[in-house]
Amino acid sequence: MSTSRVVRRGPWSWRFHPRALAVGAGCALLALALAVVAVGSGEYPLGPAEVLRALTGTGHPADVFVVGQVRLPRVVTGLLVGGALGVAGAVFQSLTRNPLGSPDVLGFTQGAATGALAVIVLTGGGSLALAGGAAAGGLLTGAAIYLLAWRRGVHGYRLVLVGIGVAALLTGVNGYLLTRAQIFEAGRAVLWLTGSLDGRGWDSALPLLAVVAALLPLVAGCGRALRVLEMGDDTAHALGVPVERVRLGLLAAAVLLVCCAAAAAGPVAFVALTAPQLARRLTRAPGPNLVPALCLGAALLVGADLLAQRAFPGHLLPVGVVTGLLGGGYLVWLLATERRAGRI
Repeated sequence: MSTSRVVRRGPWSWRFHPRALAVGAGCALLALALAVVAVGSGEYPLGPAEVLRALTGTGHPADVFVVGQVRLPRVVTGLLVGGALGVAGAVFQSLTRNPLGSPDVLGFTQGAATGALAVIVLTGGGSLALAGGAAAGGLLTGAAIYLLAWRRGVHGYRLVLVGIGVAALLTGVNGYLLTRAQIFEAGRAVLWLTGSLDGRGWDSALPLLAVVAALLPLVAGCGRALRVLEMGDDTAHALGVPVERVRLGLLAAAVLLVCCAAAAAGPVAFVALTAPQLARRLTRAPGPNLVPALCLGAALLVGADLLAQRAFPGHLLPVGVVTGLLGGGYLVWLLATERRAGRI
């Protein structure tokens, strides 16, 4: 267990874990380093120094154009999507007090996919309509899961069980929508369902940046209450935490992060499950570890996208394929570990 420190300045105090801060800083540096490498990769290769000069506007005009208009939007979108999924996964896992409490498992990702598929198959809408459909589908699914799981409050395991059931139902709906689609629409839908950063521009990155910038302070402000909720509802009530109000606000923020991330890059698999778990294991600190989960999620997604572009020369893989393979292996290991520990 990580040892905490307390800093006091007048009437204010701040408790922190030095190891968690070090892990968060290390993951942030890793994400930035991977971002620089990713921006420099491609048919027009650039070294790290050239990338940094292009970012500051002092490089060759061709380098500035390639970096600023072609590659940087994709990398920024990847960082934001990974960070949003990492934070959302940390919130879900803390609220459910379950390492499997992830948007991938609870049905929120499937709900976003249903909304996007409905737009593609039924209306043939463009990218803006697809993003709106994904966001609407995820939000409606979140509201349905919360209402179905409500019974004098929302218990963590009840939320997980209801979410798994809703996810199974929506998976069937998504399969049906794919069978109704034309060949071109089905191909477009399958590519989106896999999760990809191909062709992402500033029109994808900037709206997600605005959402993340608005929601992260809200989630961070509830960080102490989230740590108390991990001790159980009775303990949280005794310590003066308005349990249902805090839980509903955090769930709404996490669902919005997941929906907007899916709208920007599709339902990228397993980042929301893996990043918070790895962050907690690295920090060895209690609580949601929001900052390490955010930085690690960003690093995982950008690293997976870089691997997807370089794994098979001449064949670019969607980033969701790589995260699915890596995350699926991690999920199998996690289930085996939980079973040996007698928790499932």
